[in-house]
Amino acid sequence: MSWDFFVPVCIGDLVKTGGINQYVVQDVVSPKQLPSSISRFKAALRSQGPLCILEHFDTCFSVLQHCNSVELGVKEDTLELLVQVVSGLAATLPALLIATSVSAAERKEKLNAVKMSVFLLCKLTETLESYSCRQSIITAPGKGGKKGKAGGEGLLQWDTEREKVLQALVQLLQLDIRSLWNLSLVEEEFISCVTCCCYKVLENPTISHVKSKPTRDCIIHLLGVLIKKYNHLLGASVKVIQLLQHFEQLSTVFAQAVSVWSTEYGVRAIIGEVIREIGQKSSEELAREGSGVKAYSTFLSELSGLVPELMIPNISVLITHLEGESHTMRVAVCEVLGDILVRVLCGDGLDESGKADRDRFFDTLQEHLHDTHSHVRARVLQVYTRIVNSKALPLCRYSEVMELAVGRLMDKSINAVKSAIQLLAAFIAHNPYSCKLSSADLKKPLEKETVKLREMKEKLEGKAPVAVIKASELWAAMEPELLITVGTELEPSSETEKEQQGDENESNVDEEKVAEDDRTTAVMIAQYLRVNKYRNAVRLCIKAHSCFPESEMFASLSTLTPETLMETLALIFKGSDEDTAELSQNLPPTPKKEGEDGELKKQEMLVQYLKDTATFALQVERAISVINTMLYLKTTSVVQEAVQFCVTVCEFSVANSVSGVRKMLPLVWSTDTAIKDAVVQAYRRLYLNPQGDNVRMKAHTLVDSLSELMVDASLGTIQCLEEIVQEFFCSDSSLQSTVVQVLWERFTGKRETSGLNRRAAVLLLGMATRAEREVVLSNLDTLCSVALGEKVTEDFLLARDAVITICSITDHVRQSKGAPFRLPQDHQLFTCLTQALADGVVMEDPYWQSFMEQAIRLIYFLAESPDQLCSRLVQRSARLLLDQISEGGEVNKDSGQTQDGSQESSEQGEQVNCVCLAQLLALCGCVAFWQVSHLERSVSAELRRRRGETEEREEKEKGPSSKAKQQSANESAMEEELGLMGASAEDTEAELIRKICETELLAEENLLCAFLPLLVKVCSSPGRYSHPQLTTAACLALSQYMMISPSVCEENIRLIFTVLERSTLPVVRANAIIALGDLTVRFPNILEPWTQNLYARLSDEVPSVRQTAVTVLTQLVLKDVLKVKGQVSEVAVLLIDPEPHITSLALNFFNELATKDNAIYNLLPDIISRLSDPERGMSSEDFNTIMKQLFSYITKERQTESLVEKMCQRFRTAKTERQWCDLATSLSLLSMCERGFKRLQECWECYSDKLTEPGVYQPLLSITAKLRRGAKTQFKAQVDEFEKRLTAVHTRGLENVESPEMDEENQNEGSSEKTVTRTPLPTRGRTRGKRGQIKPSASSHGEESFVTPQKSRKSKKPVITFSSDEEEDEEDAVMAESETPKVTTPIARTSRRARLRN
Repeated sequence: MSWDFFVPVCIGDLVKTGGINQYVVQDVVSPKQLPSSISRFKAALRSQGPLCILEHFDTCFSVLQHCNSVELGVKEDTLELLVQVVSGLAATLPALLIATSVSAAERKEKLNAVKMSVFLLCKLTETLESYSCRQSIITAPGKGGKKGKAGGEGLLQWDTEREKVLQALVQLLQLDIRSLWNLSLVEEEFISCVTCCCYKVLENPTISHVKSKPTRDCIIHLLGVLIKKYNHLLGASVKVIQLLQHFEQLSTVFAQAVSVWSTEYGVRAIIGEVIREIGQKSSEELAREGSGVKAYSTFLSELSGLVPELMIPNISVLITHLEGESHTMRVAVCEVLGDILVRVLCGDGLDESGKADRDRFFDTLQEHLHDTHSHVRARVLQVYTRIVNSKALPLCRYSEVMELAVGRLMDKSINAVKSAIQLLAAFIAHNPYSCKLSSADLKKPLEKETVKLREMKEKLEGKAPVAVIKASELWAAMEPELLITVGTELEPSSETEKEQQGDENESNVDEEKVAEDDRTTAVMIAQYLRVNKYRNAVRLCIKAHSCFPESEMFASLSTLTPETLMETLALIFKGSDEDTAELSQNLPPTPKKEGEDGELKKQEMLVQYLKDTATFALQVERAISVINTMLYLKTTSVVQEAVQFCVTVCEFSVANSVSGVRKMLPLVWSTDTAIKDAVVQAYRRLYLNPQGDNVRMKAHTLVDSLSELMVDASLGTIQCLEEIVQEFFCSDSSLQSTVVQVLWERFTGKRETSGLNRRAAVLLLGMATRAEREVVLSNLDTLCSVALGEKVTEDFLLARDAVITICSITDHVRQSKGAPFRLPQDHQLFTCLTQALADGVVMEDPYWQSFMEQAIRLIYFLAESPDQLCSRLVQRSARLLLDQISEGGEVNKDSGQTQDGSQESSEQGEQVNCVCLAQLLALCGCVAFWQVSHLERSVSAELRRRRGETEEREEKEKGPSSKAKQQSANESAMEEELGLMGASAEDTEAELIRKICETELLAEENLLCAFLPLLVKVCSSPGRYSHPQLTTAACLALSQYMMISPSVCEENIRLIFTVLERSTLPVVRANAIIALGDLTVRFPNILEPWTQNLYARLSDEVPSVRQTAVTVLTQLVLKDVLKVKGQVSEVAVLLIDPEPHITSLALNFFNELATKDNAIYNLLPDIISRLSDPERGMSSEDFNTIMKQLFSYITKERQTESLVEKMCQRFRTAKTERQWCDLATSLSLLSMCERGFKRLQECWECYSDKLTEPGVYQPLLSITAKLRRGAKTQFKAQVDEFEKRLTAVHTRGLENVESPEMDEENQNEGSSEKTVTRTPLPTRGRTRGKRGQIKPSASSHGEESFVTPQKSRKSKKPVITFSSDEEEDEEDAVMAESETPKVTTPIARTSRRARLRN
């Protein structure tokens, strides 16, 4: 063979005239003749084998040349043949390569065949790959179309064929075909041909998909062969960087590829090359868009996860990016460090170098916990979480990292907070200290072991021997060397003089310090001699003679010779301790026993362990307190993480962990399903999935955990827990029956348990009853005998909880329909209850009243004719109290005389027990309240039910036999549809109940009436009846009586408000607020004039009263019972209350009020007016704090614009400088928009004369600073002009500023008067934005409105009262008033809607 084939750079180069012996394509076959040529090629391949490519190269080349016009089938056939050629060469070449003697012609023939076949196969593969990508883009939008299907099938076929091509190339290139080339130097063009094909395939968007894994693996191995055998290392590293920059999906692919190349193929240098390329990228380059920084980051993270040990030699290159601007690269480097620390630099077997690297990497990570970018902080916390979970964090760093994590809980970034919570949970779950963390429990053991360690040290130190050496012996040992030093100092050479000059600096300071007297100097000389500093001692001795010539110690130095100097030094050293005559020196102690030394080390380790554990426990407790506050944040994901953290700490029995579990319990009522599910799952995990060997053990564990949770739990907590436990009893769990059995055993006392656990058991039985009524109903006798029997007076709390449980079987709780479920009056339950209540009236038990309230409620819910039962109960109780009085001395025989007897006896030695009288009055009030409730709920519902049954029965009896009946039925159906049927009957029933309440309940013959005068007398005479419990009970009972009828309410309303304002007992005032809230709902017209008195309690001096007041008023306002007026400013004051809980309640009030349309917007002017009133005396800081919160609810531009005008108009009526400043501050707190700024300019005349005050000027100036940020050029120019105008008026005064402007504008406009009144924006623009209406403000009354004060004042009267100036504002003001229901209300709303439509 006389020619050589050279791989061309471009396909077209092969048809051009080549060099000497260079192959050139002779015949380019036309597309029509290609099928026949391909057939001949196929036949030649079968007959001649792969070397036929030498003759049929032109045919395959023609397919490439006419690729766009050739049919797809021809290209597929050609590809298949070329794959066979390459596979054939891979099969035949090994024999040739092994042979020792090969002719040059045969070698050239094989080489040309290899190059030709590989060239054609790679180029055709690239062509088909490009075609398949285009087809995927074209057919991607097609859903269900024929083209889409065909394209999809073609792509699937190409995926298979592509894999075959790559496998054939791998088989060929794995052979050592380098020997086919001269000197084994493979030409670069041949390598580039293969690599370009590989990189072309990698550009496919689907290459990272799971289905492309075989293709991916083939490319990785093919490139690995080229890198290892064919010197493609540098080319591959550069190509990796290029492709990562443009194809982000390749980051994972290349991470896997580089890992394989460095491990399986042993080319570790590839990692260094790639990382060096990335490390050399500048911050500016990475900050540019399209720089591939995200792909680089993902690549580094993935690569460090695969081969972390190979990243360590190159980490210094990446560390530089931690100082760069790209936060994405900082994240990647931190993750690389994390992978290294988790998988390489961990464990106890590290050498010193490894430990140093580990510490340096940890320091770097800790620094970036405070990174400026929140994403970096969050990812570093996640890296630490992975480190802690892998137990790779050194123990010495636990405390430090834990403290940093707790600090990150205050991060502004939600992701950082979530990551911090996850890290803290990991710390607790994998802590190396103790399974139970409690700083309180650790305190005593730590103190005990510390004392023990101190005693051990003292004991060992006492045993250590002390060697005593005489001073003369030491002097004899040091004398020869000291003599040499003395000789050297007294006869210095040139070298020693130089040394002296260098040493003088060291000794001068000391000489000056000790040269105060000869005694101190002698001691210093002796100390120098003891530590072998002979030169310093000699110099100081010489210096001392000149300083102290009269001293006896240095007198012999008058003649300075070596002998006299040695005598002086000897005298000082030997005689420096004349008192002891011996020099004691602690030499190294004699070796201790190994046992004692080991015990000491163990004790030191134990103490250090306890210290670390206590520190860790304190940090955990601090984290718990912070995370507990996050349970009610608005961000769902943070709440979920906080819930999971509470579960983790509870599982590890951390101190105060139950507080978080209880605090998250109310979230079961959350409207967010994700939060509710998280809480339910948390409680299932903690309490409803117990561990045990058998079912009974599991049941005991479950009951124990739930009982612990219910101990000292509030009523709200129990109600929330009931929602979760009820779900457990409703499920088909095998534990249910066993749990119920265990609960009954605990309640009845069959198993010895505490009183708290008995109460918890009976409450849990009540929760189970909601799912199955028979749980309690079938055991009602047991409940009565155990909790309400003879020993009921010993434990009223157990009796109360038993009554609450029995209430679970009533219709009111179960909300069942049909005939009411009630028990007869002579049932054992009611016998026990009345007996216990009557006996308890004359007892002084603090828990009787709570039992009484639940018992009366149960009687009215469950008993037949409960009014009769309660009547007998009140009579019996009053009789017992009278008997008690008679025993004390004076007897009163009827209930009408009870009050007189009580007064006289209280005056004559207090024969009446005030507590007992208070309990009787509380009983009467409770009976009155539930009697009204019984009439309006139970009796009314029963009347409706019976009427419904009667109507239903009558309808069945009447058959629609005639047309008249059908017509009446149609009419009745129409009436029912219009809502008229049954209206008269319901009205009759309601009137009947109202009449009973007004006339019969408090009639003279009724028992309740007998106690009303006594209640009034006790409440109206606080000086005479001063007992706190009596006063409290009487006021509460009177308010319950007032619920009966409007007449009683009107008669005593003034008395109740007097008690509210003048009572000295906070509990009485708080109860009065609650009662008045209920009365406001029941009789709104009677209470409406007293609204101001209710709001006045918001400023009560006692926090508990303020808290009750804001809670009640929140309910009344949000339920539209009270009108929302300017008194809401009293609630706003609570935003700065010193009590955090009251502040949160006030904040919640405004958060809820903000959900009502324009409510806060309508109230703001009145609130500002009241808070800035000089008589209130509120500080500027408090005013700013309140208004900042309130203005955060103003988000609409129209509202902002309107408020700007209203507040500007207020400047005219404000009288004091403080009011001006408050108005200006309020303007600055608004989120000013462009429309609001225009209105601010238009109202210039309102505030321009106040600008000389700094308190007005500075807030307005801050508005311009805010508006300038991000403003457009034209608008920014207006802002700058306005700022100049503000500054000019502030510095020079209004008159001095306006006259030049007037002159200037007079030249432009021709009229100075008009110019003064003009604002920077035309009036025409304003009126167009107001739906054609003219504003009554100064700027819209014409040019004379500012000139004539009379007109401006008249036009501003509506503005001063803050009425709306436009239709929309007027509508908002009407809707903001939550008026009591009136007949005209629907009409008013209809008229407003009609006006809006028009």
